Amino acid sequence: MLRVKSRSGASRRRHFLISWIKGNCEINYDELGKHLGREMTGQRPLIGITMRHELETERFYLARTYSEAVEAAGGAPVHLSLIPRVDYIGSMMERVDGLLLPGSASDVDPHRYGREPQRFLGSVHPLKDETDLLALAEAERRNLPLLAICFGLQVWNVSRGGTLIQDIATEVPQAIKHEQGSPRGRRSHRVHLLADSALASLAGAESVLVNSHHHQAIETVGRDLRATAWAADGLIEALEETRPERWAVGVQWHPEIAWEEDEFSVRLFQRFVQAARNYRACEQGKELTSP
Repeated sequence: MLRVKSRSGASRRRHFLISWIKGNCEINYDELGKHLGREMTGQRPLIGITMRHELETERFYLARTYSEAVEAAGGAPVHLSLIPRVDYIGSMMERVDGLLLPGSASDVDPHRYGREPQRFLGSVHPLKDETDLLALAEAERRNLPLLAICFGLQVWNVSRGGTLIQDIATEVPQAIKHEQGSPRGRRSHRVHLLADSALASLAGAESVLVNSHHHQAIETVGRDLRATAWAADGLIEALEETRPERWAVGVQWHPEIAWEEDEFSVRLFQRFVQAARNYRACEQGKELTSP
């Protein structure tokens, strides 16, 4: 393990690091690099992305756009196989600096939030549910930055004790169209953003146009989460972590689809990767200041 050597300026540098670590580690990593006497801008944070499960072929797969958006924002994407073993997930989560939960062709098993399956519940993929929930538990334990997208948002809410609307069309008949079809990159409806939210800060506006590809939605919000975006029909479109020591955001839309054509999506991935950089720097600082 690295140590801060006893030399001129070392005690001041150590004092800075200890003070910084006692905070929430939200500091520009370039500034931290100056105090560590090293270049940190070239270090790409590792972003773990859980995959999807195709039941018919027994394949794990993932749309390329998730990884491409992460890479363009400065991260290094790492695909996580859907192997719901605590030792495997724990080992992988030790290595990554952030977690991205992507969309899925499946629905979260309603038994996981205390409900019976309704008529229009979609297919349930146990390997997806179990792996994502294990990854979330490890991310919680480590305070890893999190970006949860569509199914990812829903399973995150369920992991915190929240519930889901199993089928919007039958349970919310007055709802707008949330399954837009093709073209998938078209921004089809507007969402209103909470004024003091992370998303509103990134958007620089009170509302934004988003794409929409979901038949389920958030019903009740889980613990330590708050709703920060809504569609015109009142359905929740985003959740954010309420605890200040952790950056975690979930959105119901798909910012990875045609991300390069949408400045808001670009900023969202950049902010997520920045949070992962900060996390990585914080962990390195802890090693440097450990006795």
